[in-house]
Amino acid sequence: MSPSEPAGPFSKWRQHPWHGLGIGPNPPALVHAYIELTPYDLVKYEIDKESGYLRVDRPQRTSSQPPALYGFIPRTYSGPRVGRLMATATEGDGDPLDICVLSERPITRSEVIITARVIGGIPMVDHGTADDKLVGVLANDPIYAQAEEIGDLPEALADRLMHYFATYKLIPGEESAVSVGRPYGREHAYRVLTAAIEDYRDAYGHAAGSSPASG
Repeated sequence: MSPSEPAGPFSKWRQHPWHGLGIGPNPPALVHAYIELTPYDLVKYEIDKESGYLRVDRPQRTSSQPPALYGFIPRTYSGPRVGRLMATATEGDGDPLDICVLSERPITRSEVIITARVIGGIPMVDHGTADDKLVGVLANDPIYAQAEEIGDLPEALADRLMHYFATYKLIPGEESAVSVGRPYGREHAYRVLTAAIEDYRDAYGHAAGSSPASG
């Protein structure tokens, strides 16, 4: 059964966060983000693709903590189109598109859905595959509301994001398979997100946001 088809007697059950939630009110500018990690987590959690629940991936090996809310945009897929937008990548990493969301007020819970305004992204290549990290701000945040581009943020925030993704998979004594580039702006972030929506449509056979949960 396609995720966009009625679920019959199971329609009251929890929706799968990747396939059952809508992409957001106005993509690529305004999207939903399903949060897997908060800045307070010392354990790496990620979505279990089969069940839709959070799974413990690994304890963080270092003292590095995510400097922002971290999750993914529903009904996106990092496939061949996303891979072609990254000069040093061979393909997409096969996961939903990641997003970091900045909020002035602490949000301490994961497994929540927030609406984010996309302002840029960070190019990351992991084992030769594109693993972009879009950057957004909480849509109605009173402090970050003025940020239209990632360059509008304090430089230290972008530096923290880059450092986190460059180091969060480091294993002492082993060479890193991750490379992180300088942040890109909103327009390229829109291109990456649009490519991820199209990759998802190709992989799963229905339009992003076609369920009633898309608004």
